[in-house]
Amino acid sequence: MERVVVVGAGLAGLRTVVGLREQGYAGELTLVGAESRGPYDRPPLSKAILSGKSDDSALPFDPEKLRVDFRPGVRATRLRGDVVETAGPGEASGPDLDFDGLVLATGAEPVVLPGEGARYLRTHDDAHALRAALRPGAAVVIVGAGWIGAEVATAARTLGCRVTVVEQAPTPVAHALPPQVGRHLAPWYAEAGADLLLDHRVAAVGPNAVEFADGTTLRADVVLVGVGVRPATGWLAGSGLELDRGVVVGADLAAGRPDVYAVGDVAARWSPRYGARVRGEHWDDALRAPAVAVANLLGGAQAYDPVPYVWSEQFGRMVQYAGLPDLPGTRLVWRGDPATDDRWSVFWLDQDARVAAVLAVDQPRDFVAGRRIAESGAAVDPALLADPAVSVKSCVAGSAG
Repeated sequence: MERVVVVGAGLAGLRTVVGLREQGYAGELTLVGAESRGPYDRPPLSKAILSGKSDDSALPFDPEKLRVDFRPGVRATRLRGDVVETAGPGEASGPDLDFDGLVLATGAEPVVLPGEGARYLRTHDDAHALRAALRPGAAVVIVGAGWIGAEVATAARTLGCRVTVVEQAPTPVAHALPPQVGRHLAPWYAEAGADLLLDHRVAAVGPNAVEFADGTTLRADVVLVGVGVRPATGWLAGSGLELDRGVVVGADLAAGRPDVYAVGDVAARWSPRYGARVRGEHWDDALRAPAVAVANLLGGAQAYDPVPYVWSEQFGRMVQYAGLPDLPGTRLVWRGDPATDDRWSVFWLDQDARVAAVLAVDQPRDFVAGRRIAESGAAVDPALLADPAVSVKSCVAGSAG
């Protein structure tokens, strides 16, 4: 292998480049990034940067040291055989990049609602523009009560904005949490001084208003849409790769041909652990998956099959979540009462009492132990698990404590 191209200069793309050099690849290496800046971390965009605690989230990156031809502001437009076609600033046609190894790390793009002028939060520039608009007293409407919507609402309230969050589902974080869990997150909004409008379907958005499906309108100084993302695969149409809510890859992260791999938000990977296709869409995948893809690109035979993981900082709480809760036959085991306790956790157990998922609110020990047990596949004692006085690690079936 002599020429490797990595498309996407976020965390996943950077970790791929680093992994290639660390694992001994000495050939030509090109990193293509659609944005004009170097690699940076995205989680701080809706946290530290938006709240004003930080101005930048750039990742350590030295192209010369890594011996990588870094091409910022260059967008991949088509994959044709063993060639990546590109476009530069102003959509000018760029050079064709031929390869004998390709890693796709193009990430995801925000789901866009009908209308024009609303804000979306995905890039460094988006975060800084939004922060400038979050002035004290400004009326801010956020469409979507998921992880990002809650984090933006948290920052906006901290900055003194009047905040309304609109959600079409009956509970927050409905894309990830069932109603019996998600409903316990709803009171947090009122406690923080934000309005939460559930069961409200949005028909269109603009720079200063949200129009609902019933014809009513909610006006604001700032409108932000955070209703999810879609993998950035448009440029791969006609490439011959299988696309189904992402680039379809196996547990080895190979995309149907031996020289092409996909990592991070753009990958829809097969999980032997769950017997299902999984899209991570989170920082942890971008950090960990590239090492496996690189090893296999260089001739290895590794599998990437972790328990999915995400965290969120909202309204003064640390929320940590791992696993897939919607597997058939799962049941809930609560540790603490969300109605009365500030700190609590909930576990999803499958039919064999193995941990399918865990959500912890300001309970890092519960979470760390629960995630490890989920990774191991060990069964737990449900009765012990339901007792907050018993450590989670002591709940493993047959454990001596």
